[in-house]
Amino acid sequence: MGHRTLSSFPALWASIPCPRSELRLDLVLASGQSFRWREQDPAHWTGVLANRVWTLTQTEEKLYCTVYRDDNGWVGRPTPEELKTVHQYFQLDVSLAQLYHHWSSADPHFQEVSQKFQGVRLLQQDPIECLFSFICSSNNNIARITGMVERLCQAFGPRLIQLDDVTYHGFPSLQALAGPEVEAQLRKLGLGYRARYVSASARAILEEQGGLPWLQQLRKAPYEEAHKALCTLPGVGTKVADCICLMALDKPQAVPVDVHVWQIAQRDYSWHPSTSQAKGPSPQTNKELGNFFRSLWGPYAGWAQAVLFSADLRQPHRAQEPSAKRRRSTDLES
Repeated sequence: MGHRTLSSFPALWASIPCPRSELRLDLVLASGQSFRWREQDPAHWTGVLANRVWTLTQTEEKLYCTVYRDDNGWVGRPTPEELKTVHQYFQLDVSLAQLYHHWSSADPHFQEVSQKFQGVRLLQQDPIECLFSFICSSNNNIARITGMVERLCQAFGPRLIQLDDVTYHGFPSLQALAGPEVEAQLRKLGLGYRARYVSASARAILEEQGGLPWLQQLRKAPYEEAHKALCTLPGVGTKVADCICLMALDKPQAVPVDVHVWQIAQRDYSWHPSTSQAKGPSPQTNKELGNFFRSLWGPYAGWAQAVLFSADLRQPHRAQEPSAKRRRSTDLES
């Protein structure tokens, strides 16, 4: 079986009404939220969602989806129930038009930047996948995190399907990541010191917190409580906890602060921490900067930050920076 395109297999696709101003696949799927999507054909993104492999593409007014169920299973267009999974993943009930209008009226800089970056929204991810992906993000950049997460899934996740020469795997379970040999295997796969955090966090959730329900119930907990709970896990600091709160635990006010966001705040908002000695992100300054943006943008501040982060990733001036500086400033963790 091969990767499908809309033009070659139109009967196997279903659509969701969704103008491009509400969702730009290229900006959302390649901006460091999820690390499991690839543009296998022009404007066609293939990845794993809810343990199924999907290809997504779009026109000006519609989001098109096709699902590959398994190597030998029945072939058909996505069912209404499967389409609901996509709808929830992109949180399409949230009106970006209303949010952009609110942010633009409160923030002239946002208004200027956002005109070229419509359609940036937050994904609602699986908490396990989000947690371990962002543990891998420590002192890292998007390309390297993507490779690490891919190798993690190949080694410990269930095989789903092969399309052309690409084999897709689901994300590993907590049990798979808590095994006694996991850390050594992950080190061989290039995760470095993050390997210990992956296996230790999986064990901590299973042995000390009672497993997956602990992580899932943080969706209903207040933001500060969920953030504090996540920070008890090995390898989870302030910024990683904010990423998980924002992208998997329904906390749209969470503002992850990395080198990027720190630079945006100082360069574009003349923000400086109250402690003059602070030279970069820290638990105290992260909270302070988060509060600054929450007071400016409101309850969906984390979504507004994602727009500016996505825009900053694509600024032409970045290509002219010295390579060492550019590598540091594209790191997702300070």
